[in-house]
Amino acid sequence: MKTWGNAALALTAAAMLALTTACGQEQGESSLGGQPAGAANPAGAPADNGYSSGGYASGGYGSDAGAGAAAEPAGQLAVADTKQLGEVVTDSEGFTLYRFDKDSASPPKATCEGDCAKAWPVVSASGAKAPAGVAPSLLGEVTRTDGTKQLTLDGWPMYRYAKDTKPGDINGQGVGGTWFASAPDGKKAAPGEGGGADEGGGEESEVDAAGLSVRKDPKLGDIVVDSRGMTVYRFKKDSAWPMKTACTGACLEKWPVVAPVEKNDTKGITKKGFVTFSRPDGIKQQTIDCWPLYTFAGDEAPGDTNGQGVGGTWYAVSPEGKLVGAPK
Repeated sequence: MKTWGNAALALTAAAMLALTTACGQEQGESSLGGQPAGAANPAGAPADNGYSSGGYASGGYGSDAGAGAAAEPAGQLAVADTKQLGEVVTDSEGFTLYRFDKDSASPPKATCEGDCAKAWPVVSASGAKAPAGVAPSLLGEVTRTDGTKQLTLDGWPMYRYAKDTKPGDINGQGVGGTWFASAPDGKKAAPGEGGGADEGGGEESEVDAAGLSVRKDPKLGDIVVDSRGMTVYRFKKDSAWPMKTACTGACLEKWPVVAPVEKNDTKGITKKGFVTFSRPDGIKQQTIDCWPLYTFAGDEAPGDTNGQGVGGTWYAVSPEGKLVGAPK
């Protein structure tokens, strides 16, 4: 019995080692499974005076924070499409950002303090970068009573929700009738607002698009696009084995990272090496075949491929994660 038990343990250890060393870094596959992305706050959520302190220690942002915890950095912001609300703003790890009706945007003022700030962790303005397609001028900051510089979007202070336990959750939507996910323009996210839903009910609404899918480009053939239909790129100076990035600092302003995507929120792409890359700068980045993925700030509309061949180092990505059109 001991021999069998030891053999089983050895096999288990070997399997875990193979998983954790994938892509040359100690992490397994993306753990974004579970509740579907965009899961709305359940009906009948308690009003609780406009915020919820319950569940603060149950995971998600703020789970290990105390009353005086520092504001969480936002990093490279992104825009995610949800079937319920259209486009919403997320932080670099894919967590939804919210606004509070009891705050004000003109002038910017934050009123969520004490227990409220435990349930709705403040987003720091430090290091925050506008997502592709959003004017950097919309980002700002407001000084809170404790001196913290809080990120604002079109004047509205930004928060996370402690009950959002994984990227894609929008459990804070509508809590207390005062909390709402933020659209890219700073307005309340809702179908038909913030560029999320198609009011005309077009045949291929962007809201229904997968987080990563395949588009047939007339010149490049099959290439990977994000949920907004924007072309996804790879950087030749990056590395997959081990997984490393050469695009840092100012580079990320032109080439925003692709935020983590659930495996079941993809269509037509390989699942090989489909892991989340924990970058040295703290940003979480999606990969295919262990190669870090980006979009291009110079692409203004779905279908644009203005990043193709830039500097001889940036190329669109095939469904298998290969460079498209790069010289051999």
